Amino acid sequence: MRKDALSTFCETLTPMAVQSGVYRGVSAQERAAERRERLLEATLGVWADPEVSTTMTNVCARAGLSERYFYESFANLDAAQTAVLDQVATEIETRTQEAGDLAGPDPAARALASVSAFVQLLVDDPRKGRVAIVEAAAMPSLRPRRTELMRHFAHRTAESARELGLSPLGGPEDELAGLLFIGGVAELVTAWLDGVVDATPDELVAAAARSFLALYR
Repeated sequence: MRKDALSTFCETLTPMAVQSGVYRGVSAQERAAERRERLLEATLGVWADPEVSTTMTNVCARAGLSERYFYESFANLDAAQTAVLDQVATEIETRTQEAGDLAGPDPAARALASVSAFVQLLVDDPRKGRVAIVEAAAMPSLRPRRTELMRHFAHRTAESARELGLSPLGGPEDELAGLLFIGGVAELVTAWLDGVVDATPDELVAAAARSFLALYR
């Protein structure tokens, strides 16, 4: 009798759990978020792999999910790639800002720390630099978003210079210098990732930091 009562209770509880969107203690929203993260990671991996075509089918296969779940998170492949681009940009901004803050008020120390954090991210996961800086530039559908992000980073560079008291000219000149800095670093990293520039990560950091200080002093 006890076993029958327990079975009846479980049979009653299971539909309730499904109806409420909770399965094994995980909500429907949490499961959807976990699937989205898997798809983002798969998109990054496929997009950065020169041996694999960047298709929705390959992304889903790498994520171990069906196309139904892809469309749960993204309208199309461009949307998934844009989300990856934005995710990488957010990580770059967060890491460089935190590193600069920890370095203290000295401009040279802050520049070295911020650039070092950026380069270290590329060393830790070269895929991120390749898709955000190299591959996105080659895609007409993603180029506008990449341009927006580059200009955002250029503006943040100008703001940082002003905060450090490194911008005697001010105004548009600061923004122009920011564009020169970010554009130059992007080209330097592209050449490095492509193997055109034979340099160590420390040499990249030193060159980029010198460039920043020279533009704003």
